Amino acid sequence: MKQLFAFALVLTIFVGIMPAQTKRDSLPKGYWTIEKSQPLLDKTQTIRLMSDVSNLSSGERRAMEKLNEVGAIFQELYELQRHPQSVAARKALEQLDKRGGSTAATQNLLTLYRINQGVIGTTIDGKREPFLPIEPLAAGGMYPADSTKPELDAFLAANPDKRDSILGSRTVVRRATADNLKIDLAKLKQYPVLDTLHPGLKRELQSIKTNAKTFYAVPYSVAYADQMIRAHALLNEAADAVQKDDEEFAGYLRNRSRDFLSDDYESGDAAWVTARFKNLNGQIGSYETYDDPFYGVKSYFSFNVLKARQPETTNLRKALGGLQTLEDSLPYANHKKIKEDISVGVYDVLADFGQSRGGNTATILPNEALYARRYGRTILIRANILQNPEIFDANKTAWQVAVAPQHQNELTPDGQFYYTLWHEVGHYLGVDRTKGGQDLDAALQENSNTLEEMKADLVSLFSAEALQKQGYYTKDQLRAVYASGIRRVLQTAKPNRSQPYQTMQVMQWNLFMENGLLEFDRKTQRLEINYDKYHDVVEKLLKKVLDVQFQGDNAAANSFIEQYSNWDETLHGAIAKNIRDGQKYRFRLFKYAALGE
Repeated sequence: MKQLFAFALVLTIFVGIMPAQTKRDSLPKGYWTIEKSQPLLDKTQTIRLMSDVSNLSSGERRAMEKLNEVGAIFQELYELQRHPQSVAARKALEQLDKRGGSTAATQNLLTLYRINQGVIGTTIDGKREPFLPIEPLAAGGMYPADSTKPELDAFLAANPDKRDSILGSRTVVRRATADNLKIDLAKLKQYPVLDTLHPGLKRELQSIKTNAKTFYAVPYSVAYADQMIRAHALLNEAADAVQKDDEEFAGYLRNRSRDFLSDDYESGDAAWVTARFKNLNGQIGSYETYDDPFYGVKSYFSFNVLKARQPETTNLRKALGGLQTLEDSLPYANHKKIKEDISVGVYDVLADFGQSRGGNTATILPNEALYARRYGRTILIRANILQNPEIFDANKTAWQVAVAPQHQNELTPDGQFYYTLWHEVGHYLGVDRTKGGQDLDAALQENSNTLEEMKADLVSLFSAEALQKQGYYTKDQLRAVYASGIRRVLQTAKPNRSQPYQTMQVMQWNLFMENGLLEFDRKTQRLEINYDKYHDVVEKLLKKVLDVQFQGDNAAANSFIEQYSNWDETLHGAIAKNIRDGQKYRFRLFKYAALGE
């Protein structure tokens, strides 16, 4: 009840501070005006994803409906994880929109909320700003709103026994106040199954001395107990619906439903990675940690429903042989033995929610190194995004204004497909533990994602030459893969240090320039590519990244990133401006036919 009261109070505050609108398109203080929002909407491309589902059985269709309900739960949780005031701010905006007659001004803001999955948007010039009246919080929603990283660092230094729980990938950190402890203990009482699945947690919470300057952590199943209990029930209903059509998929859903309550994903991940599903699949749970503003360890909720493209999947699985040979060829000494028969599939995205929404082209999961060693990983290729002609045309336009004329036609959909596929394979290969035996995310914390994504990019490019020699690529396809690697690094604005993808892309750009793979013609303001240097440069950079990961020295990793993530307005800025000026669209809004959009 206290949680409901607190939410109602926050919502009341948002609604209460909104004065009556004096003009149809006027907005209260703190809301972006139509003059500020419209330029972003003018630069937004709407992509509607649909797929032929006529071959799905009635049971699979019922399962889809249940899965989409879980997705809606996860969508709201993801928004809360990113900013604790997001959902209240959205609901206040919806009320404002309704009272004002759905003006262009409020409709624009609702669209921006959908695009950004929250209240923080990106301006035309690349700045991150709230577009609704909320408190800017450096901590996001996974740590106390008023906390700082130095404060948490000091607490962990003084209380090393709390490190595993505070930095757990599926825990929410709280201040040790009487109210917080009372709420968490009440959830364990309300849902005895959580008390059973987390032995000792109740006793631990009861033993904590209240002190607003200290911290504790609770698992997601307790922090989001109502939502997880509901999601558990819906997944089991989906499993019942699909049981006769796909017993393995039903088993995965049941295992994953229990994972939601135990916060231990091993059973669901094992079922997911080792099974061979028929028509449906899905990324279900919290995995990626890119949004964690402090340590890069908290996993954020995502959920999607995928429909298999069976012929493409069969052909792709045949092509992915000899992974151990590629692993052994990587430029580092401490090679590992891998499971070569990894799960891979080509899919259409039917519906997408949370962290995975927004145009993800491919995924490899799970991320936990232990589970990957035990069971392997699964690669999900989202073909109706990756091969979407509207998206490729926008990428090609950006490419053509950035590179010299002789390179204009080197970027192809084929090249982007293979580059993306082998990026995901790249996550499976290479260093997964430091020389001290630590998992990379634990050792490198906020720098882990930046280096891991950079490694995957470089593995994709490094392996291309060997794959071409094996006959996997033609020479034209090799050139197209290499072109995709260059397109990947080109940015439209200076990235924030907290953005792992964009940061590592600028790093590659700078390293490519330093080593002569790329040259910038200041007269034409375009890039020239020296393909004859490509493999050697990539090998050199990959060797460096693998070494930084293996050493596990977070300070050294941070220095490496800082050294090569610099932004030169006369070089990067010039290319970025050319891309912006040439782009019809800067942002994308994805809609899903399966959700009635």
